[in-house]
Amino acid sequence: MHVPQFDVLPRTKLRDAAAGQIKAQIIAGTLEPGELYSISTISEQLRVSATPVREAVLDLAKDGLVEMVRNRGFRVRVLSDKDLDDIVELRLVLEIPAMERLAAMRPAPPVEPLRPMARDLVRLAIEGDMVGFVAVDRQFHLAVTSLLGNERYVSMVALLRDQMRLLGLSGLEGDSELVASAREHEQLLDLIAAGDVPGTRALMTKHLQHARGLWAGRPEDPADA
Repeated sequence: MHVPQFDVLPRTKLRDAAAGQIKAQIIAGTLEPGELYSISTISEQLRVSATPVREAVLDLAKDGLVEMVRNRGFRVRVLSDKDLDDIVELRLVLEIPAMERLAAMRPAPPVEPLRPMARDLVRLAIEGDMVGFVAVDRQFHLAVTSLLGNERYVSMVALLRDQMRLLGLSGLEGDSELVASAREHEQLLDLIAAGDVPGTRALMTKHLQHARGLWAGRPEDPADA
């Protein structure tokens, strides 16, 4: 069993900061699905009282990322194959039409400011910085989706992406398929800027299918890509 190591929190926004660190440990795989974790132990490592940590865990429980265990702590949720299929299905329904709408916009939406993030994703994938990769990946996709101007859309995509990360990222560090997936972000920007709706649909479908293949540690069927 991995032993998570937390950084000391700043004295502001403790609840949000605690939630961010716990979520990062879930992504890194050091907080393992099904294991019981003590709120008091985590609060001691973060050098804060148990209250902001308990509040953070309650927030994560509302988002479906953890399960509270009365008087004992919490467990990271175990993502079943059915859960994974349901999340991927919803993401396909939400995110592909969103990207198609962006590609159809004229004048083209302002995607150029997002290119540094797309390049950072390739670098982080090559370096094997998985926590950094997922943070920037989330930021990138929410920033692209926000170009639609619908914050509820962004919130729904954010929640589904966070639930997806219950899989953890063990074993993907420096993986060539992960690097190839990272390069798809800049390709997506190219297609949106060019107004290529069919190309955007095809790339986004392929990109989301990584959630059921690469991210889940399963082979991907090229026929479905």
